[in-house]
Amino acid sequence: MDVEPKIAAGEALTGAAPAAREERLFLLLSIFIGVISGLLVVSFRMAIEWLSVLLLGSAPAPHQVRLLIAPAAIGIVVALLTRFAFPQVRGSGVNQTKAALYIHNGYISFRTMVGKFILAALAIGSGQSLGPEDPSLQIGAGVASLISRRVGLSRERLRIFAPVGAAAGLAAAFNAPISAILFVIEEVIGQWSAGVLGSIVLSAVASVVVARFFWGAQPMFRIPSIELRDPRELLAYAVLGIVGGLASWVFAALLGYLRPLMRRQPQWSQMIQPAVAGLLVGGIGYFGLPQVMGAGYGAIDEAMHGQFAFKMLLLLALFKIIATTISFSSGTPGGMFAPTLFTGAMLGAAVGAVEKHYLHGIATGSIGSYALVGMGVLFAAFLRAPLTSVFMVLEVSGNYSVILPVILANTIAYLISRSLQPVPIFELFTHQDGLFLPSMEEQREESELRFEDALQPVEAPILKGSDTIWSAMKSLESYPEQSGAAAATVVLIQCTDGGWYAATRAELDAIFVETGNDDTSPTALQPLEERLGKDRTPLLFPDQPLANAFHFFKRWPLLPVSNRAMRGALEGTLTQADVLRRYQGR
Repeated sequence: MDVEPKIAAGEALTGAAPAAREERLFLLLSIFIGVISGLLVVSFRMAIEWLSVLLLGSAPAPHQVRLLIAPAAIGIVVALLTRFAFPQVRGSGVNQTKAALYIHNGYISFRTMVGKFILAALAIGSGQSLGPEDPSLQIGAGVASLISRRVGLSRERLRIFAPVGAAAGLAAAFNAPISAILFVIEEVIGQWSAGVLGSIVLSAVASVVVARFFWGAQPMFRIPSIELRDPRELLAYAVLGIVGGLASWVFAALLGYLRPLMRRQPQWSQMIQPAVAGLLVGGIGYFGLPQVMGAGYGAIDEAMHGQFAFKMLLLLALFKIIATTISFSSGTPGGMFAPTLFTGAMLGAAVGAVEKHYLHGIATGSIGSYALVGMGVLFAAFLRAPLTSVFMVLEVSGNYSVILPVILANTIAYLISRSLQPVPIFELFTHQDGLFLPSMEEQREESELRFEDALQPVEAPILKGSDTIWSAMKSLESYPEQSGAAAATVVLIQCTDGGWYAATRAELDAIFVETGNDDTSPTALQPLEERLGKDRTPLLFPDQPLANAFHFFKRWPLLPVSNRAMRGALEGTLTQADVLRRYQGR
């Protein structure tokens, strides 16, 4: 009697054990990936700094010839290596990681990872107006892809590992785990489960621990805490949000025009585009603005401490946009994060300087606070990551007193950017490359159908599971079966454990036939629910996603939908036909 249950239980345990082992291995590998990614990102940043000192000098200044020669010469090297050795390293790294996730089952080749490290370090170190964060994201994803392939995980796990590594790489580059986690969820995978989130958190934290071992735990930028003495000062930050939204539109429009134009040029010209871009960016530095070359974090710090005049801030913001557009459109590997933060800081400091001069009674915050908010503003508007932008500002500054201005200004800038530039910049790049990756912004805006949208009144007969089979049979006789009416061919049985059972008339007839016409037989006096077993229809509620209903119809012909406030009370029922009619708009 007990043999079959024991065998079934043994099979279940045997099947569950490998899954549990793989889950533990997955979490352990997430930590290992975080450590390796952190070490690589630290090495990547050190390589950029070393190359920058070697090629541009420790203190680049206008009218130094090396500002022209270094980026142009390295541009030739980058073009040759991209063409003949590392053809997959173009771009920032964000779209390439998304493509690996959605097209290549999480596969990023070792060659691509090595090429991204070398060529992005050469490009940024030589002065190209690009940043290290996006390449760090792809390097981390490459580490995850390589390790997961070596371990031999399932295809599903292979796909998940790319964003786990991406979060580790970005967290180490920013020294900001929360921002990295949010960005990967917000812009790379779009959705998450508890298991995926746990792995992403572990990898990000592990990589930041490694990075802080080398760099320390202090935030990237430091400004004094601000105090909003007058609520009207929020209007001053709102103006910054408007300026940032307009600037992000200009930035995106320039990239949207120049990048495809450069890619349409003959093959031979594409070989010299990185060198020409390097020469042009170097020319900007040579003739007076060396701050726009490279990532520009030193200049951001100077802007936060009020070391630039108003006109200089505007010039730096304008020419940073121009230099980044030229560098990125040429196909030179490098990221958009640092240029975005640079431009936002300069615009924020410029707006802050004007408002403090003309509205000194209201604008009581420091120039640094406006520069910091400006960084978040452009990040939210240009990269279209509103949630990440808030936490990024808080983490890179360690200053939580700025949260209200950041939320207000970022929201305004994001809304303006969406209205002027409907297609986010990373999605625009994917379309230019002939790819159609999921648009996370569109997914966030989609209105999902829910059970309540297709719910129908309860028309099926309802029986109590505690009733005897005889009384249930007599009760059901008062409900004549109507051919063609789905609800009439199904009976809902409310069990004493609070669950429901949807039984077909044929299923109940098979039970009733055993009783015959004897209402005193043991079978007739048996409670109906004892014959139904332990199986119950799923507990469903009106606010759940309607798409979740489909896999239940394989077992159940009718789904009762319960009220969340009153146990056992039904809001209505659903059949497969009801769901299909709703999706068809009928």
